[in-house]
Amino acid sequence: MATTKDLKNKLATKKENKAPSTGVTLKSLLQSQTVKSRLEEVLGKRASQFATSILNLYSSEAALQKCEPMSIISSAMVAATLDLPVDKNLGYAWIIPYGNKAQFQLGYKGYIQLALRTGQYKSINVIEVYEGELKKWNRLTEEFEIDFDGKKSDAVIGYAAYFELINGFRKTVYWTKEEVEKHRKRFSKSDYGWKQDWDAMAKKTVLKNMLSKWGILSIEMQKAFSEDEETREVKDITDEAQELETIDGEAVELTEDEEPKEEEKPSAFEQESFDIE
Repeated sequence: MATTKDLKNKLATKKENKAPSTGVTLKSLLQSQTVKSRLEEVLGKRASQFATSILNLYSSEAALQKCEPMSIISSAMVAATLDLPVDKNLGYAWIIPYGNKAQFQLGYKGYIQLALRTGQYKSINVIEVYEGELKKWNRLTEEFEIDFDGKKSDAVIGYAAYFELINGFRKTVYWTKEEVEKHRKRFSKSDYGWKQDWDAMAKKTVLKNMLSKWGILSIEMQKAFSEDEETREVKDITDEAQELETIDGEAVELTEDEEPKEEEKPSAFEQESFDIE
């Protein structure tokens, strides 16, 4: 049985160790009863499959392997509550590494999926506009004319988004590539997502802006917008750390007479979150 002093020493040693967390630690967290119960509560029978997708993502991302496992689980739980996959190839939601912390980020396909779930959208889309395609654009009404047969090259000059509600209301917006870049420089705290897929991030920026101004937002969509903001408050999804702390894949139990005081108990899923537009 480990004493409080032993636990603090191990935690201190772990903090000083700059080596990335191992997959064993992440796997141990996913196999803990608290996390498993939380995933099952949110996803039901799909919980096991979702946990496997987190491990697959972790093993395929070298940068993500440098992140604290706790932050990866916390970020994944955001996607789980929105019922969106974290497979980066699908583009609905991502777990993005920022230094040694993981961050949830919603993709433009995720915004489209959440909009369609409301039952209020007849259609919704966002696309790249190539050189030669844009024929007319009214900055006041935001109406534009695109001739897809007029494409002259693969050079992207802008991004167009559109939706139509079942009540007949329609909205279109167009951003030049320069406008998107200006927005990126002003609001983005990291270039990671933009370096991975600039066009996907640009389409997300245009679509998100359009929906926030003109769209019908369900409770689920409002939650998604909140989670995808620049700064989010820390989320703690488990109290398991009060009884059990996993250190390098080994469970260390505290003796009853030497449990740390309430203010000294480590929080299992503390996470600072930063996002990019």
